[in-house]
Amino acid sequence: MERIEVDLHARGNAAVLRLPPRRFPGLLLQGDSLSVLREDVELIRSALRAGDQAAAREWADHLGAELDGLLGHYIAVLDRAGITLPFRRPSPPPGPAATPPPGRAGDGV
Repeated sequence: MERIEVDLHARGNAAVLRLPPRRFPGLLLQGDSLSVLREDVELIRSALRAGDQAAAREWADHLGAELDGLLGHYIAVLDRAGITLPFRRPSPPPGPAATPPPGRAGDGV
């Protein structure tokens, strides 16, 4: 593994960093957090296969809020650093707040 210096801004399980020689920063997401997001997608798929539109909508809203939080963190870091976004700014801008997850299968919720 090669060691390099990067510009970094960490928050929780995600960090915004810029690797040389990239123009724009990226988002480093911890592997366990990525796994949870993937699990959320599978819960949406399972609910859709079961015809449970309400559960699918609830999980989709939760996943959307999680992704909005990550995107909001990325945008805030770039704004503070004076870096132009590499995409069109979302409207309204996402915020860091996320909805609590619905009960997972096997959680007894």
